[in-house]
Amino acid sequence: MTTSASSFCQHGAVKDSYWHNPGKFPLRHTTIGRLIDQAAARWPTRDAVITLWSKRNRSKLKRESITFKEVKDKADKLAAGFINILRLRRGDRVAIWASNGIEWYLTQMAAAKAGLILVNVNPAFYENELRYCLKKVSVRALLVAEKHRSRSNLEIIEAVLPEMHSSMPGCLISETVPTLESVVVIGEEKWKGSFQFDELIEGVNNETVDEVRRLGKHIQPDEGCNIQFTSGTTGEPKGTLLSHHNIINNVSSMARRIGLENKHNKVCLQVPLFHCFGCVVGTMLGLEIGATMVMPSPNFDPSASIKAMREERCNILYGTPTMYVDVLEQYRKNGKEVLRSEDGWEGLDLAVSGGAPCSEHLIRQLMENLNVRRMCSIYGMTETSPISFQTTPLDTMEQMLSTVGYVSEHVEVKVVDNKGEMVPMGTPGELWVRGYCNMLGYWGDEDRTNETIGPDRWLRTGDQFMLMENGYGKVVGRLKDMIIRGGENIFPKEIEEFLESHQSIAEVQVFGIPDNRLGEIVCAWIRLRKGTKLTENEVKAFCKDKVSHHIWDT
Repeated sequence: MTTSASSFCQHGAVKDSYWHNPGKFPLRHTTIGRLIDQAAARWPTRDAVITLWSKRNRSKLKRESITFKEVKDKADKLAAGFINILRLRRGDRVAIWASNGIEWYLTQMAAAKAGLILVNVNPAFYENELRYCLKKVSVRALLVAEKHRSRSNLEIIEAVLPEMHSSMPGCLISETVPTLESVVVIGEEKWKGSFQFDELIEGVNNETVDEVRRLGKHIQPDEGCNIQFTSGTTGEPKGTLLSHHNIINNVSSMARRIGLENKHNKVCLQVPLFHCFGCVVGTMLGLEIGATMVMPSPNFDPSASIKAMREERCNILYGTPTMYVDVLEQYRKNGKEVLRSEDGWEGLDLAVSGGAPCSEHLIRQLMENLNVRRMCSIYGMTETSPISFQTTPLDTMEQMLSTVGYVSEHVEVKVVDNKGEMVPMGTPGELWVRGYCNMLGYWGDEDRTNETIGPDRWLRTGDQFMLMENGYGKVVGRLKDMIIRGGENIFPKEIEEFLESHQSIAEVQVFGIPDNRLGEIVCAWIRLRKGTKLTENEVKAFCKDKVSHHIWDT
């Protein structure tokens, strides 16, 4: 692979840090809706998704599943519900604020079928974060889980949308989110002024479903289909807009490189769907190669992941380094007997790691303890939809342990200095990426889009990187002031601004410090106002229920 592409990377005597992988297969210009139809035709009776908890009682384990044919049928009906019940139109934004589950999956598929733009909202968000996301991209409908972990979401919805209870379903007039008209509850609770998820599927007829199928012929691959929020070091979160073309080609390239297209794979999908890792590398891989996505729990639970691997005989595991640390710890406690039981689980063909660099020690531990036959590291960012480097099946152990892999198909990369000029191969600099994978832009933010993608179409990643002479890359550090805690991107300025709203705090500096399990943890250096006192517990109490749990939980 590297040899065939090497002639494209160098011009002249000096080996600049530039590489282009032209790929062996042409790009595909199609839509997610058509991909759903093709999967249903190829694998109609195969399970697309399996969950190991009951949606009626999430504390109770109960296996539920949906086949690819059922996905197509229900996605068509849900799309018809979006159009005919919620009165959404092509290009409108529909947000989902929920943990993993079949409902999340169906919402993603139905939004694509209806020509809508799905807005992923972190289920850990609280009032201010939710309100901002809904307003920023002018959401017209919100699908919300009745609970997140032990927290009721109704109280947050009432704070953001106090008008809901006095409105008819679908007729919301919100002062704070003027575009929002409909709230749909995922769960058994009935909230006054809202729809329930099942109503949208059950409340349509064949004629409205046929309308969706006709619409699908007109949806274009270059249209936006997904917005994911990613922050910067200044200002508020940015809504990264991805197209059908971005997402399908990214996962298609990834699937070819992992080399598992010719068998039925079962993926233990323990990563969240609101991230690119879950809703592109995860759900879209299922459509692409007929893989079954096994969701062990609504939110990450290492013991549930171990049970899922055994009971469903998963041969692929997705995770961030922190998740792998926790799974290994759980395995050492009581998982050995579980995984070596008479059920016949024989280990993993592949473990896919993303979200943060995976250490050599951790990779070796996974191979030794979970019988992982091959590791696949993926590198990228939401703005590159997301993969721009990936390891290959032929990589040496050294390449697997010390690099983020080889440049993805149909992608150009270069490493530059602070003047934007290419540095020599093997020299640190900022990684720039160009190709089909680059986002359409940040929603409603032309200035920040232009700061990230120049007129030459190069996307500036902000990551300090080294490109090697064989097309492999190494992450050296981050130019952006960002903390990666357990695979979650945390941006100090947002936390600093929140803490500085406390009446006793004059100034805050937030930074990351190394942690064996999480990679980095958040540390805040606080300067108090004169004459005030503040304890650590009082700071934690101030943050409780106002700052997302992934920043503070251990």
